Amino acid sequence: MTADGEDGRAGGNDGSDPDTETAFDPDPERVAFLREVADEIRSDSSESKQLANILYRTSDLYDADEETTPEEIVRNVKFILEVTERGGLER
Repeated sequence: MTADGEDGRAGGNDGSDPDTETAFDPDPERVAFLREVADEIRSDSSESKQLANILYRTSDLYDADEETTPEEIVRNVKFILEVTERGGLER
């Protein structure tokens, strides 16, 4: 908990349970930072591409132009990993 009484977790301080109701306020600096890191680590290896994609999806939580939830990101990441495990998308 910080000095101002905030616990550092996302969500309001309205007495609601932060584990069941989470809000991510727009944070352009966090979006830029996560995407910059993603661009720096992206290389030719599939692992670096996967991690970069995960960072981009995570940054969407803080992008005012995106509407996503942590659950949607988890589903997307699982899909990315499953496709990689299968050897790619079958067309």
